[in-house]
Amino acid sequence: MKYELNQFNQPVGLTISNWTPPPIPKHIALTGHFCRLEPLAPHHAASLYTANQANSEGENWTYLPYGPFANSKDYQAWIEQCASSNDPLFYAITDLATGKPAGIASYLRIAPNMGTIEVGHIHYSPSLRRSPAATEAMYLMMEYVFSLGYRRYEWKCDALNAPSRAAAQRLGFSFEGIFRQAAVVKGRNRDTAWYAATDQEWPALKAAFVQWLSPDNFDEHGIQKTKLSDLTAPCLQNII
Repeated sequence: MKYELNQFNQPVGLTISNWTPPPIPKHIALTGHFCRLEPLAPHHAASLYTANQANSEGENWTYLPYGPFANSKDYQAWIEQCASSNDPLFYAITDLATGKPAGIASYLRIAPNMGTIEVGHIHYSPSLRRSPAATEAMYLMMEYVFSLGYRRYEWKCDALNAPSRAAAQRLGFSFEGIFRQAAVVKGRNRDTAWYAATDQEWPALKAAFVQWLSPDNFDEHGIQKTKLSDLTAPCLQNII
């Protein structure tokens, strides 16, 4: 850990010169080659509900504090509530291959004065999961906040959610530890695993995403040639 010594010979954090808090993200559309993120709105609910029905058993809601929803009316009401929120700030994710919304994600715990922001409330329908659009959505959100001047981008999840933990590291978020008994979710204890990427790591991470998302990285069947995890692994920090 890098530090300075103050006048008492005590270690203190490095001085941040010319620090200006970044602005709160504007609720604007973010468009890539595979997907488009746009502010979540009530009219997205029907398409999202239909897309989610492919996961009829509802196991992909297990680690979220809400869902599955009993019917489209309940889901519509929840989407309307989310659409009116400023923090979390929700986006609908449209797969450009189909032109239909297939997932959601949000920024949350937005703290410009500290230069920190979190990504969360990620819920992908089966059609979006494990697709280039799914990865590009996370890249677009990360690219936007770092372009605004944020210093730290966080990912937190239930410590028992193995797929989410693997996704975090694949996307270049470094593991920082587990907060024990951090919450009660659906009547159960939740230990929370913390991950983050910083502005210092972002240039290398951005290069990894750009390389992975390049058309040259996919064969004629759309199969990746190089894994994103192989490209982001050198960026991960051994903090623990």
